[in-house]
Amino acid sequence: MYITICDSFSKNLPEILSKYGTVDTDPASYKKADIVLVRGKTKVNREFIDNSPDLKLIIRGGVGIDNIDSDYAALKSIVVKNTPHASSIAVAEMAFSFMSTVSSRIMEGDSSMKRNEWIKKELKRSELYGKTLCLIGMGNIATELAKRASAFGMNITAYRKSGIKSDYADVKQSLESAVKDADYISIHVPQTPSTENMINSSIIEKMKNGVVIINTARAGCVNPEDLIEYLKNGKIKYYCSDVWPSDPPSSGYPLLKSDRVIMTPHIGANSNENMIRIGNEIVEIINHYIHHTLIKGA
Repeated sequence: MYITICDSFSKNLPEILSKYGTVDTDPASYKKADIVLVRGKTKVNREFIDNSPDLKLIIRGGVGIDNIDSDYAALKSIVVKNTPHASSIAVAEMAFSFMSTVSSRIMEGDSSMKRNEWIKKELKRSELYGKTLCLIGMGNIATELAKRASAFGMNITAYRKSGIKSDYADVKQSLESAVKDADYISIHVPQTPSTENMINSSIIEKMKNGVVIINTARAGCVNPEDLIEYLKNGKIKYYCSDVWPSDPPSSGYPLLKSDRVIMTPHIGANSNENMIRIGNEIVEIINHYIHHTLIKGA
């Protein structure tokens, strides 16, 4: 079996996977691979798949699979998997960090001190305790964030189209009703035709003045032009984002210019602990594939 690791994973993953066969960390070797491992950088499109005649299994180390043409892979009888559980803690902590940074005004305090300014009186903090957090989506990451927010005494609502209840949030089937009383809104849905630009002027008008929006999901879930207008007029106090239309985003992306946008370069899943969990989940996927697909199909 030939395994190609196309993107960055834990350093010891090649050694761990060597028991299954040849492991190649040269991305160009995907053309002779039985299994390819990708994260967000590599785009597994039709051309990629057509150039991989032996490809049987694609594993995305992460939550979404929007960088993989899964429909075309299915037509070619190629199995597509991701690691939906591994990143939950890391990304939830990232979202929570955005909330605590904004409420405690840490960035303003740090930058003012570096300018030799002492603005203690001007920097009035706001507690998370008693505030309302709205989760858009209620999957693994949102659940982990809800646990942490609950420990801080926050009230938690969520929007989930299916309406399936949660032990950690008051789930609503209407996005408008979920966001209307929120002090903080955190996005946790994949980018699909139904979620693209779901945070737009129409929905923002339903929100409280001074709301903080956090995005650790996908950039396409927000309309950047609408967002920038509401950042300017103060309806949205801050937009905190770890996700972008591309890595890195183009210099003309509107949200890059706002001093009301707190930005990080897509590092939510990049904890050392998470990379180990992703590797462990990849091993489970390959074991399951070998014993339930290859052996049974033999």
